Amino acid sequence: MQRNPFDDIEELFERMSRSFEETGLARMQDISLDVVEADGDIEVVADLPGYEKDSIDVTVRGRQLTISAEREESTDVDDERYVRRERRHRSVSRSVTLPAEIKRDEVSASYHNGVLTVTLPKLEAEPDDSHRIDIE
Repeated sequence: MQRNPFDDIEELFERMSRSFEETGLARMQDISLDVVEADGDIEVVADLPGYEKDSIDVTVRGRQLTISAEREESTDVDDERYVRRERRHRSVSRSVTLPAEIKRDEVSASYHNGVLTVTLPKLEAEPDDSHRIDIE
């Protein structure tokens, strides 16, 4: 029985993919996001398809917003010749500097159909409280 050369090529690509994952170089999956500033709010919309709401973490420190998520994947293949089970742990993270100070206690977030929306109310700038100092 002659082997199919395409099976060899597919096996090569699978080995290369596993090798990149093991070395940490397969970090091609990143969080795509939009930051929009309007009407007293900053809105951050991030694409996180395939993640559960409970596996997503959103934190704010100063003007830095960080979104991170983790998930476990498993693949089972069972045919006449072999059984294969693969497990993978995926984690993504993205930080962005916000264009203004925010009211931390009023931040809200929602997650629907793989899209995370974080609404961050801007902190109103206090009036300029400066005064002139005469130099003697």
